[in-house]
Amino acid sequence: MPCFDMPLEELKTYMGSSPRPDDFDEYWARAKAEMESVYAPAELIPSDFTTSFADCYDMYFTGVGGAKVHAKVIIPKDLKEPAPCVCFYHGYYGRVEDWTHFLHWPAQGYVFAGLDCRGQAGLSEDVGGVKGNTIVGQIIRGLEDPNPDALLFRSIFLDCAQMAKYMFDMDIVDKTKVYTDGGSQGGALSLATAALEPRIAKTAAEFPFLCDYKRVWDMDLTTEPYSELRRFFRWRDPVHGRSEEFFNKLGYIDIQNHAPNIKAKVLMFTGLMDQICPASSQFAAYNKMTCEKKMIIYPDFGHEGLPGCGDYTFRFFAE
Repeated sequence: MPCFDMPLEELKTYMGSSPRPDDFDEYWARAKAEMESVYAPAELIPSDFTTSFADCYDMYFTGVGGAKVHAKVIIPKDLKEPAPCVCFYHGYYGRVEDWTHFLHWPAQGYVFAGLDCRGQAGLSEDVGGVKGNTIVGQIIRGLEDPNPDALLFRSIFLDCAQMAKYMFDMDIVDKTKVYTDGGSQGGALSLATAALEPRIAKTAAEFPFLCDYKRVWDMDLTTEPYSELRRFFRWRDPVHGRSEEFFNKLGYIDIQNHAPNIKAKVLMFTGLMDQICPASSQFAAYNKMTCEKKMIIYPDFGHEGLPGCGDYTFRFFAE
């Protein structure tokens, strides 16, 4: 079997290299309380994109820090009873794709919601407000701020959970059938949402990003999109005098540390030749999950389209 990372038998027992902050649970309890404090009715604006079988809306809500957050929502016409719902999260630097990319969900009778991550290519705001150089990347945004609450991905994780909460609050949504889905950054956010919102029933995650940062660093894989870690150390801590502090702080936004809190059924997809999000970093999160879970392994594939992945996910949610 091809092997870029560890042999498969070692991957199956690997539990990660990056630290978990001692106050991890308190940190996220405080974060969720902040999210609840800003929770207010969302605005649904009919889109100029229309279909014969579903209504399309731009949804806007206020996230933590006062950011205006955008999501695309698609609702099947003439629902007779509450419907399942898919919450979707996109890849790093990107945005939610075109409406037509997701019409298979309302065609199946599902409600769909897709989040634009703040500060990336979509319509959601990045309100800034951290101390220190942010260089170019979002992983390191807030890393030098004395307050770890300034980490930008803390806000993004909360936006993801908040969008899911809006879906749970809709009368047209079956509260027992709310699912999350995404690949790369979206895979990470799919898992983070399930950890922060325990009512999520099923989660699909394709080669999740944001896992086990120190493992990625130790493998010298700090190319895009992890290149910001290398730039950060070269420019801000060239002798690595604060590396322990920085990796510990990144532990708040490390999916492997959120994994034990996931209650949903999980379906993960991993390519063993992935040189962007190495398989070991993904297994670090997967091996810490105590929920019902399954991983589909692609021995010859890297960080790329995985044949059949979409069909597997569709069937997984329809079961």
